[in-house]
Amino acid sequence: MSEVKHNWTKQEILDIYNKPLMELLYEAATIHRLHHDPNTVQVSTLLSIKTGGCPEDCGYCPQAARYHTDIETNDLMTVSYVKAQALRAKASGSSRVCMGAAWRNVKDGPEFDQVLEMVRTINKLDMEVCCTLGMLTENQAKRLAEAGLYAYNHNLDTSEDYYKDVISTRAFEDRLETIDNVRKSNVTVCSGGIIGMGEKLEDRAGMLAALASLNPQPESVPINALVAVEGTPMEDIEPISIWEMIRMVATTRIVMPETQVRLSAGRTEMSREGQAMCFFAGANSIFAGDKLLTTPNPDVNEDMEMFRLLGLNPQKPFTKISQPKTVEAEDSELQPLGEKPKWTRPGHNIERNEAAKQKAKTR
Repeated sequence: MSEVKHNWTKQEILDIYNKPLMELLYEAATIHRLHHDPNTVQVSTLLSIKTGGCPEDCGYCPQAARYHTDIETNDLMTVSYVKAQALRAKASGSSRVCMGAAWRNVKDGPEFDQVLEMVRTINKLDMEVCCTLGMLTENQAKRLAEAGLYAYNHNLDTSEDYYKDVISTRAFEDRLETIDNVRKSNVTVCSGGIIGMGEKLEDRAGMLAALASLNPQPESVPINALVAVEGTPMEDIEPISIWEMIRMVATTRIVMPETQVRLSAGRTEMSREGQAMCFFAGANSIFAGDKLLTTPNPDVNEDMEMFRLLGLNPQKPFTKISQPKTVEAEDSELQPLGEKPKWTRPGHNIERNEAAKQKAKTR
């Protein structure tokens, strides 16, 4: 059985994070290859279906109504416009459309009904659909599931200890409750956080410990680097280094081996070489498109050129998250030269051949 640990301590995670970089990368890359195809990356497109005017006070967010930022606000988009954007995303290589609305929580009524219709519409395009709409009740999660929602994003943002320094209008426990409500439906969970908000390394470890303690662990964990926006309380914070992002990705991969780790906000500040190191360390998902809700993102053509240079392939929609290798794929000596590894797609926590496990232990 492929073991997934749910009782990581902050100190254990810190010890991993602070390993010599080459040891950290080797361990993360080894675990990544045991659970995922290292040459496949899931590509999502993020679409802000309702921008600005949010009543919350998240210190990093330009969409908070109380901050004076230059973002253009817009009401909820029409279903036809969202469909057109989804078709454009699909043509550019995305397998998932993530729709974000600047709400504190979902309210039943015409606007939620409109979002449900968006979900149904995109689902018919043979694309995965994700939403991030704020807090969610159990009944609302079930309605989204019935409409065909594939994933729901609700980030923890940071550790429980540092959380109150970032936001006061919603409690850390509220975020966990929404994730629990999503788990009661058949919708997968996407939950991660942001680094570079002034937190300590212990807070990064605490966030990962909280995510890893969820059972099951989130199917997707976005790792964001703070994009400091003028007009927000965090506007003067200096960007983190690429090495911090690489270490965070590698640590996340080790702590949550079956999860897809997504490079999210902050990629515009990363070189191709830096992103390649993140993919090697275990990142296997990105957001494509020129914007992530309101912050800049690399052009999709740049991403596809990077994929070509690195030999990466976009993941097809509805692919099983965790894909342990067959014995033949793990034992490269038995494969004909030049033949691609054979991959099983059994899903979560599948027992692997004992010979393969022994092979992995000796590496």
